[in-house]
Amino acid sequence: MAAKKTRGRQKIEMKKIENENDRMIAFSKRRSGHPSLEAVANRFLGLNQEHPNDNTHLLVEAHCRVRISELNQQHNELLRQLDEENAREKILKQNRKGKETQPHWWETPVNEINHHELLQMDAAVDDLHKTFLAKLNEKTAAASSSMAPPMYFHHK
Repeated sequence: MAAKKTRGRQKIEMKKIENENDRMIAFSKRRSGHPSLEAVANRFLGLNQEHPNDNTHLLVEAHCRVRISELNQQHNELLRQLDEENAREKILKQNRKGKETQPHWWETPVNEINHHELLQMDAAVDDLHKTFLAKLNEKTAAASSSMAPPMYFHHK
């Protein structure tokens, strides 16, 4: 004999469906799957009228409309946020493009700089020189520790 391919009908535990959307869908399917006697009679007689006390379909439709409205609101909010981010990106790109066309402070001709700006540039160059010498000494010390005595550079 061939082995059984399915497990057959199984008992399942009856419990409340926690997700409201899933619960409403299951309820509407169950209701539409077990029509009332009057609905069957009306269908048989060709009247096709819904039972006046059967509000299940209306309840499910109302729930669906509310859910669709909520989703539309979320969609509109996300579109608004996307528009804001796109506008922000555009401004940032314009700012960056504007900075790319401006010369760097070290490319500015000296005769176009006032006395205060010259002093600031001198201080910036001194800081850069000190940082450069510190890194150079650090790397020289690390490289020479395995080879020869370290060579130190001093700022003037």
